[in-house]
Amino acid sequence: MPVKDSDHVLTIGSRGSKLAVIQAKMVETSLRRAFPGLVVSFKTVTTTGDRDRNRSLDVFGGQGVFVKELEQALTSGEIDLAVHSLKDVPTELGTGLKLSATLPREDPRDVLVSRSGLKLALLPMGSWVGTDSRRRAAQLKAVRPDVATRPIRGNIDTRLRKVRMGEVDGVILAAAALLRLGWPDRITEFLPVDSFLPAVGQGAVAVEIRSDDKMTDRITSSVNDLSTWQAVLAERAFMRTLGGGCRAPIAALATVADGYLTIDGMVASMDYATIVRDRNAGPAEQAEAIGAELARMALDGEGKRIVYESGGLNVSTG
Repeated sequence: MPVKDSDHVLTIGSRGSKLAVIQAKMVETSLRRAFPGLVVSFKTVTTTGDRDRNRSLDVFGGQGVFVKELEQALTSGEIDLAVHSLKDVPTELGTGLKLSATLPREDPRDVLVSRSGLKLALLPMGSWVGTDSRRRAAQLKAVRPDVATRPIRGNIDTRLRKVRMGEVDGVILAAAALLRLGWPDRITEFLPVDSFLPAVGQGAVAVEIRSDDKMTDRITSSVNDLSTWQAVLAERAFMRTLGGGCRAPIAALATVADGYLTIDGMVASMDYATIVRDRNAGPAEQAEAIGAELARMALDGEGKRIVYESGGLNVSTG
């Protein structure tokens, strides 16, 4: 399949953090493996979330604060593709943009890094665990109501340093981040998904392009990992069906085996007092329908009240 000639450079845009650069290089490696003659350059884009590391993500935008400026660079033609941690990407993309590929998913679980080396079940009563995620806070409260959460932001280095300095007794992070950074030894415990469902898309690296850029679409879609793609389609459909304005803690994890997809989903009340969790399954080629149906299952019960009270727009169970 012909690709852009050597005089045309395919420009990859990403955030400038150590993890973001690693993920952009992963995409480059996959593309070069598929198209050895491809010429690639990189452009670092600073996002709203990078500029403001003090306020909670919920205060100034939540999901999308690490994506908007990259999408603007795509739309303006400054870059040809943007590389994202998929968990940061809203379910509704910018006008004229599309996701074209996901790389094979890294371990999607959450992990605990504790200062003492103690696992979650053994942390002393009253310990402080750092997280800026309502999803993590809700699930933490369900298993350790005697442990308190403390908002904590910054890149992975910053959050780990706050643990070492004793600002918090531990921090909950995405396993994928530490594994890609080459720091598995810093993980105290992998948290089980039956208690800690991950964020939608967690562990997946996504490629976003302009919808009308057919050549870049042909190139990038060739490195798409189908099972990851199907899993995240289901997860994002679950979130989207719960409602674009929903601020409630939401989590989902889908897995694909032998063409069959299973998805677990969770939505929790804003005060973390109620958690609704359910499961759906079916043929993987029906991934989006399966994820959407799981959301409707949640909305048939207590989840409807939770979504409504948190500002969700699509509370119909139809």
